[in-house]
Amino acid sequence: MTESTFSKVKDDVVASPAADELKEEFQRYLQARAQHAITGLGRRLGESVARLGEPGHGSGALLNGLAKGGKALGAGSSPAQAALTAGASQLKDTVKDKVKGLFGTGRKSGGGASKSVTIVEDIDVGVPVREAYDQWTQFQEFSTFAKGVVSVEPSDDTTSNWKVKVAKSTRSWRANVTEQVPDERITWTTEGAKGTVKGVVTFHPLTEDLTRVLLVLEYFPKGLFEKTGNLWRAQGRRARLDLKQYRKFLMMRGEATDGWRGEIRDGKVVVEHADAVEDEERAAEDEAAEDEAGEDEAGEDKAGVEEDQDDLDEDEPAGDEPDEDEPGLEEEEEGEEEDLGEEDDPPAARPRRRPAATRH
Repeated sequence: MTESTFSKVKDDVVASPAADELKEEFQRYLQARAQHAITGLGRRLGESVARLGEPGHGSGALLNGLAKGGKALGAGSSPAQAALTAGASQLKDTVKDKVKGLFGTGRKSGGGASKSVTIVEDIDVGVPVREAYDQWTQFQEFSTFAKGVVSVEPSDDTTSNWKVKVAKSTRSWRANVTEQVPDERITWTTEGAKGTVKGVVTFHPLTEDLTRVLLVLEYFPKGLFEKTGNLWRAQGRRARLDLKQYRKFLMMRGEATDGWRGEIRDGKVVVEHADAVEDEERAAEDEAAEDEAGEDEAGEDKAGVEEDQDDLDEDEPAGDEPDEDEPGLEEEEEGEEEDLGEEDDPPAARPRRRPAATRH
């Protein structure tokens, strides 16, 4: 078909009365679809408005969608486009609310703090309780065995600055020791941009060479990444791994690298490290002196018992030596021997006396 023929057919179709009717029917169809959409939207909006006073139905998203739909109508958009704008806005806000509910702003207290996660871990370490405690007080050593700890810089006896690598980012926070009792417990708090932690570690001697270390953490996450990690309990796994690394580091050495023996109450140092060490040394010297005095006293008692025994041995008379104080005993014995010598007949040859009852 030539171009001139195609143009002629096109002109005939456009000029045909049937084409005008088809255009009118198509316009009426579009208007009917738009009215149906607006009517359905109005019904749904009416139901939603009726529930605005009910708690927990997200009135904010609905009002925001109505406002955007009205703005679109005022800008000259068709009713269908305005309805689509309002619906899309409401859908977006609803999805946003669901996402917030998923990651959770958490249960809030009076101070507005987010929901916390409690982590409880314990481990047995084959060292005396003093060694386990002293090693924990060396915060600067945590970077040598704890995974992800970049550095720890103590500011004073109660505060220290920590840097930890999480994935590809670095977190920083400031730790404050609120209570510290030698060989018993350490309590602290940390403040950082991505979360807050309250922690306590206690030390329990099981035997002379076995100590149980109990760690309790209350973690308040901030930020999307931290809250996502909260869902998967990543912090608990990290604490468990760090405890194992702590045990390995300490038991491979067999002793603590050093120790801080001071005492902290309510965030303030009440006993300095030097004073605590001096008191411990004095107590050890006093105990050694008491032990030595007890040994000396026991030795003196033993020597006294031996001397008394020697005195008793000296006072006891010998069995073979005659007693000079009893000369009459010898004389009697000699007299008996002389009497026996004067008798010639043996006792059996002498006549017997009859009993007194048979004599007349």
